[in-house]
Amino acid sequence: MAYELSEQELLRREAAKNLRDMGINPYPAALYPVNATSKEILDKFPQDNSLFQEVSIAGRIMSRRIMGAASFAVIQDGAGKIQLYIKRDEICPDEDKTLYNQVFKKLLDIGDIIGVKGYVFVTQMGETSIHVKELTVLCKSVRPLPIVKEKDGVIYDAFTNPEQRYRQRYLDLIVNPQYRETFIQRTKMVNTMRNFLNEKGYLEVETPILQPVYGGAAARPFKTHHNTLDMTLYLRIANELYLKKLIVGGYDGVYEFSKDFRNEGMDRFHNPEFTQMELYVAYKDYFWMMDLVEAMVERIALTLHNDTKVKVGDQIIDFKRPWQRFTMYEAIEHFTGIDISSMEEAELREVCKQLHIETDNTMGKGKLIDEIFGETCEGKLIQPTFIYDYPIEMSPLAKKHRSKPGLVERFEAICNCKEICNAYSELNDPLDQRQRFEDQLELGKRGDTESMVLDEDFLRALEYGMPPTSGLGIGIDRLAMMMTDSHSIQDVLFFPQMKPETNA
Repeated sequence: MAYELSEQELLRREAAKNLRDMGINPYPAALYPVNATSKEILDKFPQDNSLFQEVSIAGRIMSRRIMGAASFAVIQDGAGKIQLYIKRDEICPDEDKTLYNQVFKKLLDIGDIIGVKGYVFVTQMGETSIHVKELTVLCKSVRPLPIVKEKDGVIYDAFTNPEQRYRQRYLDLIVNPQYRETFIQRTKMVNTMRNFLNEKGYLEVETPILQPVYGGAAARPFKTHHNTLDMTLYLRIANELYLKKLIVGGYDGVYEFSKDFRNEGMDRFHNPEFTQMELYVAYKDYFWMMDLVEAMVERIALTLHNDTKVKVGDQIIDFKRPWQRFTMYEAIEHFTGIDISSMEEAELREVCKQLHIETDNTMGKGKLIDEIFGETCEGKLIQPTFIYDYPIEMSPLAKKHRSKPGLVERFEAICNCKEICNAYSELNDPLDQRQRFEDQLELGKRGDTESMVLDEDFLRALEYGMPPTSGLGIGIDRLAMMMTDSHSIQDVLFFPQMKPETNA
């Protein structure tokens, strides 16, 4: 069914036509010479009123007050909002007052983008404003903005519905500009991480998104087909195996900010497309990596908040080093009173029954331990905590523990009840790695859709020799949620994945 235009949209389209009929292009292809932002003016002019006497600025009209031969308007640029004072006889110095009487008063609307030139002054009400001497139409908006209105204490037309905000992020950023700061902070966070790693001499690289064999994590992939090669390809679920191939090739430290994809459930902590930073450093182990994670995340908090303490929901999270540390078995015993360190699969199933944890026949020993930990421990870890020394069944790519049989050298950092990173002393024994992959294949035969597949090319790379290496993966979206006090992963993604929009 064709989209039906509202009365307002019809009027705006007519206004665009009238502008053209008057010889004014509502969508000019011209450079507009902006020389200041609203924030620069509001910050600097009160301290030095000799500044901005020939200012040129552009932005979107957010409000207007027509007052006969003079009017006020507010425009919003990328830095904030500022008031304009527009006097008919000054923007129309000749006898023809069309620009003011017809264009500004009748053909321009809230949402239109204009450029103005003039000088900055302070009104009698004490508001820093721009006295407009010249006005240029830069873009006519033919769809009205949902501008907030209030009557008798009731607010109307506020653009606050989460689904609408996520679906029309461009509109959200216009009418709710306070949310822009979340994404600015996210970028600062990523830049802080990048600078931290570059200072240490690690090389930022790029690896394939389309992969013939998906690997590096336990997850269900998205599948596609390449017509020219006539082969099945997968959107990567992780970039781990490719980065480790670069360590084999001789680089001592490599990292990548990667878009990864997992064909799994969606909730406020999971989006099928997400961002990770993965780092691999030769001749290091997982204890060294714990220290690096503490230092990097502490620096992020200080850069974004000038403090290691960050408000996250109702909690104050302190990222100051050192963080609390538990082995996985210690954590389970600490929170349940049950020592599962020597239990086999049947005993673990009994523990799950005792703790009222649901299981199914596809779950092996590693999955059962993971369920026990997730149900009894994870929700109680508020302050940053390292959980380390995982059962071997849970970690097909991690090195066997140097002194504890049945365990691997792996850790996760958990904060505010959610994992924010995963790291290993990497497995570099090709024979052990092959056996782990084969064990994963057996789990797949039992119905585990997230089991790993066997990657022959990665095994071949290991057979040439990979030095002792520590690897790390940090979920950028989840860390951004914490650093910006955001409730949902959709709040830190410009364009989260959503169901197709349906018209009523």
